Amino acid sequence: MSLLLVPGYMLDETLWDDVAGRLDKFGPLVHADLRHDATIEAMASRALANAPCNFILVGFSMGGYVAREIVRMAPGRVQALVLIATSTRPDSPALRQSRGTVGKAAASVSFSGLSRTAIATALHPQERGNEVLIERVRAMGVRLGGEVFRRQSALERAGDRGRLHEIRCPTLVIAAGQDRLRSREESEELHAGIPGAEYVVIEESGHMLPLEAPEALLAAVLPWLERVAPV
Repeated sequence: MSLLLVPGYMLDETLWDDVAGRLDKFGPLVHADLRHDATIEAMASRALANAPCNFILVGFSMGGYVAREIVRMAPGRVQALVLIATSTRPDSPALRQSRGTVGKAAASVSFSGLSRTAIATALHPQERGNEVLIERVRAMGVRLGGEVFRRQSALERAGDRGRLHEIRCPTLVIAAGQDRLRSREESEELHAGIPGAEYVVIEESGHMLPLEAPEALLAAVLPWLERVAPV
């Protein structure tokens, strides 16, 4: 067994650094590479092409959309699914317009990572002055670069609420209690739509759960995995 970890918007494999050492008891960790593709479907296809035959799948934020597409493409290969701080809703017209404007503007300027303000908005109110945490997120964006920023900013996230019933593997939905980017209602929609899904809220965290609350995240994920996908 292996774990396929799917990061979010302008995040790389270091998103998982604080939880990787405890997750690898379930097998080698494989990281989905979202840098190269302009659609959710293409990202999912690339991840599958580089994944082992059978795996546990973990998707964070934008990576949750990719993870659900992976399940639809290869349902027999996914042994269990963990969806963290994500949604089943499509991008709103306002959000699509905002991201499109950002992506187009970025082509003519030097890219130095996501802005401090944008990153701080994603964090718990008590962490919005945490410069170490903000720099970790910013550095991921710098490593990915401006071309990836433009591509991911223009990415369309279509809603899939009407297809959630197709997911048949054991599923755990995790929400952050202080998430300003993805509401608790969005996580509840995933929980309600996926047959047999379980649901956990980690109250004292903002959107960036793997960085802000790694121990609480592990406390939710590890016992569940031990039950549904024992090593």
